[in-house]
Amino acid sequence: MKFTGTERYYLSPELGEIVNISIAMEKPLLLMGEAGTGKTQLAFEISRALGLRMEEARCKSTFKGEELCYVYDTVLRLNDSRFGSGETGRNIDNIWDYLRFGPIGRSFLAEDRRVLLIDEIDKTDSDTQDNLLDVLEDGSFIIREINHKVTARQRPIIIITSNAKRELSDPFLRRCFCHYIPFPGPEEIAVIVRLHFPDIPQQFLETYLTAFYKLRNDGFEKPPATAELIDWIGALRATGSQVSEEGKQLSHIGTLLKRSQDLLKFKGIHKPPRF
Repeated sequence: MKFTGTERYYLSPELGEIVNISIAMEKPLLLMGEAGTGKTQLAFEISRALGLRMEEARCKSTFKGEELCYVYDTVLRLNDSRFGSGETGRNIDNIWDYLRFGPIGRSFLAEDRRVLLIDEIDKTDSDTQDNLLDVLEDGSFIIREINHKVTARQRPIIIITSNAKRELSDPFLRRCFCHYIPFPGPEEIAVIVRLHFPDIPQQFLETYLTAFYKLRNDGFEKPPATAELIDWIGALRATGSQVSEEGKQLSHIGTLLKRSQDLLKFKGIHKPPRF
């Protein structure tokens, strides 16, 4: 089982090597880098290219590691014990009817091998990361309420992403293969653009990229990344808009800059001081 990229995802040789090593050795792959560089999309493309189902966890600051594995619905069981389960098919004496499995649990219990995406792990706290250490390394977790061990029938391909908003713990990092996706240079990003717009004229592509890189170097709080570039070019082509050679007149600027301060800075407008 080997991933070689797809018709819409550019896979650099270095990234391709670490992806396939992690697949072969069944180790989680932690992808780091700024937002919009294709970390999350990689998991979806691996799933699509290899014909594997996806299980996805979009991390939040309130997440606990356990709920990515399972949740025991005590409220539902209590409600059924008081009012009956009716025609739901649930049995109050069977705790399994009240267990809800999260993306890790579903990927471990599945008969088929799956791709497990744990997206933006840096949004969680260190306790959550520590709770996942043995789960990801051993491919198992314990359902505490019944002291039952769930072991992965087939270890999923685990892709973990981080935008580096918060440092990850050393023990967590030791359990992963790690790769930093740098922002692509003009040659690489031209290849990426052509995957999405194969018929784009070379002159237009050069003009777009010149304006795009100038915008990235203008000191914005959140400079546009690859995802924004693709959206911007799509908007330009859909509307027939043009870009000046100097990159000063940019249509659909809201597809590139997303922070209000950045939009105000681009337009040369400053908020009045607060008193």
